[in-house]
Parts: sequence; C-alpha cells; structure tokens
Amino acid sequence: METKQRPLALVGLMGAGKSSVAQALGTLLRGAVCDLDALVEAAAETEVAELFEREGEAGFRLRETQALERALRDDICVLATGGGIVTQERNRSLLRDRCRVVWLMVSPGEAARRVRAQVHVRPLLAGAAVEERLEMLLRERGPLYEMVAELKVPTDGRTAAEVAEAVLTQTSAAPLGGA
Repeated sequence: METKQRPLALVGLMGAGKSSVAQALGTLLRGAVCDLDALVEAAAETEVAELFEREGEAGFRLRETQALERALRDDICVLATGGGIVTQERNRSLLRDRCRVVWLMVSPGEAARRVRAQVHVRPLLAGAAVEERLEMLLRERGPLYEMVAELKVPTDGRTAAEVAEAVLTQTSAAPLGGA
C-alpha cells in the first residue's frame, strides 16, 4: 500500500505560470518544490538557452527526462515542468504514473504578454513572432497536456496565488487518481 502522496506536477505552455504557481503551492502546502528547468541547469552547470545551443532540443529533452526521474525519487510536493516535457513518451508515462498532473491553461496571447521580455532565455521563441509561435506550440502540445492532466486550471488574468488556490480547491473537490 502506497503511503507517500504523489506530487502535484504542473504542465502547460510557457508563460502559464508553472514556476510561480509551484512556489505558491509549495508555500500553501508547506512542501518541497522542484523546478525541472532549474534542476537541468544545475546538473549541466549552464542555462537552458545555452543547452539548446550546444546540444539542440534533443539533448535538452534527454537531460529533462533525467531530471524528471531524479526529481521523482526525492520527497517533493510540487513539480514545475518545462512546457515541452510532454513531447517525450517517457515523460508522459512518468507524469501519469507518478504524479497528480494539473494543466495550467493559458491563452497564447496572455502567455506572449508574460514571456515577451524573456525571449532571449526561451530558445523556442528565438527569432519568432511570439504569439504565433505560442499558438503553434499549443496546437502541437495541447493534446499531450490533455493526455496527462487530471485537472485543468485556467490562468489568464489570475495571479500565481489565485491559481494556486484554484488548484487546491479543485484537488480537494475532486480527489485525483492514485492511492
């Protein structure tokens, strides 16, 4: 019988607020938070943008899977994932099997507004029309987010604290799979 509660894993498009909401949830739940991009950067001793430049997206995705596997061995409460975590089957399986997954939904317009100043550290947006690129990413990844998510929480027009409260309300109202 499993006694350890599965961590909440936040998935969604870049700009959905995964990192900020994870911190807010960690505070509310008094639990450890893990940001996968930060874990990848720490292990590689460089930033995500540099990894994309050196190793390409495939190299980054391999490191991301390794980071996910490491994070799930630790006693974490909330996991903030990168927007593309769902593009790898191994990651989707790990998320479905080992986590309670919440899709933080954001419109491409709102996501673009939130990330526009950070384009230089977001390799998939480099040299692109930001909102159009985010629309394309959402079309590609939306079905994958849908595949892994047990709950969906809209984030447009909400602060990280408001989204965290909505996540807790939904997780209390509808117990998530497992256990």
